[in-house]
Amino acid sequence: MLYLASRSPRRHQLLEQVGLQFGTVDVDVPEVRVLGESPEDYVSRVAREKARAGLLKLSGVAGAVVLGADTEVVLDDEVFGKPADGAHMAQMLRRLSARTHRVLSAVWCVSGGREERVLSLTEVTFATLSEADIAAYAASGEGLGKAGGYGIQGRAAAFVAHLAGSYSGVMGLPLFETLRLLKGFGVGC
Repeated sequence: MLYLASRSPRRHQLLEQVGLQFGTVDVDVPEVRVLGESPEDYVSRVAREKARAGLLKLSGVAGAVVLGADTEVVLDDEVFGKPADGAHMAQMLRRLSARTHRVLSAVWCVSGGREERVLSLTEVTFATLSEADIAAYAASGEGLGKAGGYGIQGRAAAFVAHLAGSYSGVMGLPLFETLRLLKGFGVGC
């Protein structure tokens, strides 16, 4: 059986959207980038640690397949992470305004004796955001708890001038890549 090692409502929604049946396992993995670690290595390591932690919690469950994912916004090699508050979110949005940033989504699938991953890279270009745009979005609170301080599936969709890559990857789970990975583990819809 498939288990998702994530509390993200967006990841749950995306897996349900494609008709997958899955359970969830709650894991607590520190998301701290190691000095000198590339953004790609960082997002991959965190996703792998989530999947492994989930499998460890399910050690008594025969045939468990655990999916772990991490998504980060990267600008000029800086990983933005989740904003601490509205002011931090506004600061992130100012830096993303009129710029192209990368969204990295790593997905690891683990089972007894097997581990595989996919990495999705999406380039997102924001339009020029006015201070009023930024203040209104920050006041909405929508970007709290989201990498880079925005949710593309909500009001921030209006900020996106161009996207090259995976829309669902920006939401937190690149579906095309994830479904191909899961098929390799005998899980599919």
